[in-house]
Amino acid sequence: MVSALSVGHGARAASATAPHHKKTAKVAKEAKPGLVGAAPAAAVPAGGAAHAAATRAALQVPSQGEDIAISAQRRAHGTMITVGASAIARAVAGTNPLKVLAQQPGVMFQADDPQGVDTWSTQIYMHGFLQNQISTTLDDIPLGELAYRNYNGLNPIQAISSENVGRLDVSTGAGAESVASTNNLGGSIEYHSSDPKKKYGATVAQTFGSNNLFHTFVRLDSGELNHTGTKFYVSYMRNNTDKWKAGGNQFFQQVNAKLLQPIGEDSRISAFFDFSQYMQYNYQDYSLDIWKHGGNYIDNYYNGKASGYLASYAAALGNYPSYLNGISDKADAAYYDGASASTDLFGGLTGDFRLTDRVRWKTSFYGHGSQQYNTWSNPFYPSPNGAPMFEQVKEPSIQRFGVLSSVQYDVAHNHIEGGVWYENNKFVSTMYAYEQPLVVNGVIQGTPVNTLGDFTKLTPFMQLFGQITNTNTFTAFVQDTYNPLPNVALHFGFKSLLNTSRAGDGYYNTAYYGPGAEAAGTLTTARAFLPHISGDWHFLTHHELYFDVAENVHAYPQGQFKTVSSPFAVTQAAFDYARPSLKPESDWAYAVGYRYSDHFMDATLHAYHTDFFNRLQQITSGSIVNPVSTVLNVGGITMNGVDAGLTLRLMRGLSLYNSISWNHSTYDDNVTTQGVTYYSKGSQVVAYPRLMYKSSLSYAYKGFDTSIDASYMSQRNLSYTGDTKVPSYWLANFSMRYKFGNMGKYAHSLGFMQNLELDFNVYNLTNQFYVSTMGENGFPLSGDAQSFLLGAPRQFFGSIRAEF
Repeated sequence: MVSALSVGHGARAASATAPHHKKTAKVAKEAKPGLVGAAPAAAVPAGGAAHAAATRAALQVPSQGEDIAISAQRRAHGTMITVGASAIARAVAGTNPLKVLAQQPGVMFQADDPQGVDTWSTQIYMHGFLQNQISTTLDDIPLGELAYRNYNGLNPIQAISSENVGRLDVSTGAGAESVASTNNLGGSIEYHSSDPKKKYGATVAQTFGSNNLFHTFVRLDSGELNHTGTKFYVSYMRNNTDKWKAGGNQFFQQVNAKLLQPIGEDSRISAFFDFSQYMQYNYQDYSLDIWKHGGNYIDNYYNGKASGYLASYAAALGNYPSYLNGISDKADAAYYDGASASTDLFGGLTGDFRLTDRVRWKTSFYGHGSQQYNTWSNPFYPSPNGAPMFEQVKEPSIQRFGVLSSVQYDVAHNHIEGGVWYENNKFVSTMYAYEQPLVVNGVIQGTPVNTLGDFTKLTPFMQLFGQITNTNTFTAFVQDTYNPLPNVALHFGFKSLLNTSRAGDGYYNTAYYGPGAEAAGTLTTARAFLPHISGDWHFLTHHELYFDVAENVHAYPQGQFKTVSSPFAVTQAAFDYARPSLKPESDWAYAVGYRYSDHFMDATLHAYHTDFFNRLQQITSGSIVNPVSTVLNVGGITMNGVDAGLTLRLMRGLSLYNSISWNHSTYDDNVTTQGVTYYSKGSQVVAYPRLMYKSSLSYAYKGFDTSIDASYMSQRNLSYTGDTKVPSYWLANFSMRYKFGNMGKYAHSLGFMQNLELDFNVYNLTNQFYVSTMGENGFPLSGDAQSFLLGAPRQFFGSIRAEF
């Protein structure tokens, strides 16, 4: 549903950079159901620090994100969208906040599970840009590339529990130069954690659902501990569910803590900590052939019983179950198992100080350590004991630390800001092979490898590859928002970037891969001047016009061998062949828009154009298990698109929202490889629909609210030439919630319970089977490929939440 979303007219809210204090005159405007446009916000007026301070206090987003409001004009960012905690809370508990964001025009989120927490499948696009081309941060700290095999960060759901997200500030337009990132070609997503509450209390919530889902969340708030306002919270989240098909579960637990120490009335020190443990069996990848001839429930053989191992063992010997008979590639249609596991420690310390009435200084130190295990049973290579398969385990790890520092200065008609960011990242990428047991006369001779077990207690029988990449990143930015008139804001800024990655001599198993060597070398991305210009004009009370123009660059990515479009993820020969033609991906992005808002309706129109240069593409041939991979510069993409949204408030509490998005993103060049030309020029980009439609009908009365929403995705290209496509689909969801409020009004003895809330949700109301995630194994130049996942069928959820 879209009932608590709004568009922020301008930059990040003042609460993103300054704590609320006694001098803050909050004029927040509560979100209206279905809000896609909003009342015009005032630009920063002329008149020096006093006027700037007053404007920063006005029209800002509440720090706890309970409601959505328009952010102040700190920067002229008309393309900013703000998603608050109340919008996230309306979804099923534990739902990925990016799925809530995807209710906005031009944004598409896909996952094979209804909560959107299976990191193998989670995928978000904004205006044609994939997640690894969109920057993500938490409390300004960079989270790296938002991708499954993240080499320089972690997925936001592993960084913070959804219940602790105060809000998302999202730039869907051309640029956001102050965001600490090396990959924001297509915008930015800035997570902000909620602050500890002023009063001592606790929140306890339990969710039950289809496939034995149990989601538990507990949070304890200390309240203010002394006269200086010291306060903290600690939370624990546990999410466990069976897969909706085949065997295995998906488990996730997380601890968050935040400490806040106010200093005076307008400064503070805060610390945030995250521990997450993620252990999930993954769904098997589909091709069009598997879907057509095998149906919706093909998956890996694992079922937690001996029969699952025996079936996979027989298949590895070429004896396949009858339900795979119609599938051309039976060996790849199902394996014994496949899983993802990750343990992360992440945290940061931030000082935010007002030095004078005109100057604010903010500095953050952070660190992150990650150990991952990505596994599957390989049925194409025998174990030393003679078993026809082995457990193949990628064991990447990340160690990174960094610092960010910025200074803001308000003078006359200008709000000036400058800052720097430095990060060192060590990415270790290795893969090992572990022996699976033999079967003799139908009896398993030992215990199959536990794909979610402790691999430190096992001894691999061989290493397949190993590589260490060290990356140093330095960025600097300067920006100024100038207000020639009270209702006009003009923004100019630029970003400088220096990113150097060095891959050392790695290990390469020639017995497994054949002749060759792991790529070693150094790649540097250096851009001294990446400009960003934008402006907002609020006129005639209800109207707003804005524009946004920026040049952006994506530093060369790293990645595990043969897994991603990284120049380092290939052999030394392929690296040396491609290196002379390699350039970092870059773009020029343009956006213009109009909004209208009053008490009865909100309307928005957003148009964009992007010229995307030096696209890096992984060219593969051969089997899915051991393909021949090369990463080449294959040219550019031209993007054009329009979003339109309309919300009608039909009567008190009743609203109807509709949006439509059209995108025409096409490749500029054909691709020639191994003497064959693939005619991709003019073809729509893979995985992104040309047309999206979204609608929601919502009703609220006192403590009760309900909504039903629907979305349509047109067909999407599976291949670069567009000769294979996945079909269009409709998806509908239903939600209903009742807040009882303070229970003391029902019984005096229950007055300690500040609120009791009951929720009921239905996902995929019409029980559709559809293609969700695409390209997790890359895309073919032409034809079919085993590289998409099916979305979950109809699922039911119920929650109870109590606040004390």
